[in-house]
Amino acid sequence: MKQTPESKIPAIQKLTNAVSGRRTTLALHATRVACSLGMLLPGDSKWRGLGNLYLGATTTLLQARHRYGTDGSDQVATQVQAVTGLARLTDSTQVKDALMWYLAIQANMSYAASGWAKLAGTKWRDGSALPGVMRTRTYGWERAYRLTQRYPRTTQVTQHAVLAMECLFPVVYLAGGRLTRPLIGAAGSFHVANAFVMGLGRFMTAFPAMHPMVAYTTVPKTYPAVADRDDRLVKTALLMLAGGTAAVGVLTSQRRARAVAGWPATRTVTTRNGNVLTYDTGGRDGAGRPLLVLNHGLASTAEHYAWMVERLAFDLGHPVVTYSRAGYAASRRVRTSPYGIQESVDDLVDLVRDIVPEGRKVVLVGHSLGAELNRRAVEQLGDQVAGMVYLDPTHPGELVRSSRQRKGSELFTDSLTDLARWTRLGFGPLMSRPRWVDDLPHAYRKKAFALYSDSRLWAAASREWEAVHEEFAGFDADLAPVRAPGLVVAAQVTVDIDPDQLLMYHEIARSHQAADRYGEVKVVERAGHDTILTDARHARTAADLIAAFLDEHAPGADAAVPAAPAASTAQIEGTAEQGKASEKK
Repeated sequence: MKQTPESKIPAIQKLTNAVSGRRTTLALHATRVACSLGMLLPGDSKWRGLGNLYLGATTTLLQARHRYGTDGSDQVATQVQAVTGLARLTDSTQVKDALMWYLAIQANMSYAASGWAKLAGTKWRDGSALPGVMRTRTYGWERAYRLTQRYPRTTQVTQHAVLAMECLFPVVYLAGGRLTRPLIGAAGSFHVANAFVMGLGRFMTAFPAMHPMVAYTTVPKTYPAVADRDDRLVKTALLMLAGGTAAVGVLTSQRRARAVAGWPATRTVTTRNGNVLTYDTGGRDGAGRPLLVLNHGLASTAEHYAWMVERLAFDLGHPVVTYSRAGYAASRRVRTSPYGIQESVDDLVDLVRDIVPEGRKVVLVGHSLGAELNRRAVEQLGDQVAGMVYLDPTHPGELVRSSRQRKGSELFTDSLTDLARWTRLGFGPLMSRPRWVDDLPHAYRKKAFALYSDSRLWAAASREWEAVHEEFAGFDADLAPVRAPGLVVAAQVTVDIDPDQLLMYHEIARSHQAADRYGEVKVVERAGHDTILTDARHARTAADLIAAFLDEHAPGADAAVPAAPAASTAQIEGTAEQGKASEKK
């Protein structure tokens, strides 16, 4: 059974729940078998159309009960059943032609989108994708894998042929239909091969079911059989494509404007590298209390700290600064030379020196990569650092010491490259809204999603990851002693799935102990790498651990003074909106 509902609409949830019982499910499958057998009988009555619709509808209903139903083959099969059912039931030839064109366009989009997505990845271009798939347990076949190793040149040619077939499938409409049989034959052979080699049997029947529609729509209208074919849907589709492209452009501009706008009280600092960093402050600005500087992770945002800021700054009164590294949010990277990790470290040091009065202490709080950048900044900041907090941190030796991290880094590199490329091409508005966005406080969600779908975030993350991966891949040294108290707050999910991470977290703590300072590891139960910040409960737990650490190891002169009430960023935003409304009135 799936753990998440197929729909958020209560009526649909009730319907899927009503048909999810064991007896009901068995009855549905029995009727589907009977209907399918009936569809194999000769005839062309409208009952066949009803059979198509029934099979499509029950497939959709049973998705909530079974694990299948969301693969590409299942989606294609459902569309073919539904559309052909409607075509068989209607008496209008124009509607029939429109429905046939719809499926033909879907077929072209399916192949072309798949091909161009493959082409964007290096593995399909260099010929390593097919051997990689053949050696997996899920889709692999040992005999086929050995053949790819024995005949690498043939393997590469095969992959490039698949790419050419998929990317160029829409050219089937050129040359007056003479390319129809070769391309349909190549596509059909591709699905048959996948069925036998990879076990994708449903693909062998689902996708070729759209080929008759492709053949029908590619026949020139000079042929008497299709002389009256209605092709108006093509023009309609092109108009819709143009309108959709314009809408995506407008939405991209709106989200970019929101991403770089900053909050009402956002300020800037220019660093030695020429980069312009944006930062926000919160909490009670007691001169004797250390200032908490929060540094976000890779491909992350300062808004990830929303729950933690609400707790530390606006519940407990600790002075807090959140900032965005160069290239993220409204911060701009002006430096033109190749990026290195030290650039972000220097930017952080300049930020602290610019906004923190001389003699005042700071506590550096970092999540993931942000924690490692903070650790490196201590060397320049020296005694100004009163403490360090590592939130599920990055360790410079993780790619060497953890096989899980090393394997995951390869997939992460490909994913990050693809996201940077596709968002740069304007596909950001098509990204689905991740769950963590809706886990944040309401006032932060729109901005967080705008940042997440903006190409600047992924470009900055890709730039940082390239430098991080290059440096971490060759790390074989011990961590230098850190002359400040340190607290490592680990996420339980992280250390459970990768025990090597826990060992490295303890090494970080020992780097503080080596300088005769406090160093300890605390684990937040049930928290994940991201949910330690974005889940309200886990973030509060982590924030309370930080507060206890501050009280014991980095107390301020006025630590005993009760915190004065302070407005949160959400409240500031609301006040600003009220002010705008008053001005309009």
